[in-house]
Amino acid sequence: QVQLVESGGDSVMAGGSLRLSCVTSRLSSSTVCVAWFRQAPGKEREGIAAFDRRNSRTGYADSVKDRFTISLDHAKNTVYLRMNSTKPDDTALYYCAASRAAACQHMTLSRSDYHYWGPGTQVTVSP
Repeated sequence: QVQLVESGGDSVMAGGSLRLSCVTSRLSSSTVCVAWFRQAPGKEREGIAAFDRRNSRTGYADSVKDRFTISLDHAKNTVYLRMNSTKPDDTALYYCAASRAAACQHMTLSRSDYHYWGPGTQVTVSP
């Protein structure tokens, strides 16, 4: 059974940086797409970054492009989300997700394309 466990959530001041980690286990060879989503109170869950394990191709939502970076350490089976230039609007519960190749094909970052989820880690950005 696929397991995803996030960590690294914290409270930071606007403009600060944070790195989230997601330790993955039991990912099959077909579970090649990993991603980060976030959900703020009263809002829909939003896909923000995805990574294709086959070719290292990435995709980002406009809301985080040029500020956040998704990466993967294959040896540690860990997906990272580097968050720079944070804003109060980045405050949310951040989730790691994984799925088959189709989810990464067009990097649509659609929640319905992802089948495996972690429990989430809280990020709070203060003004």
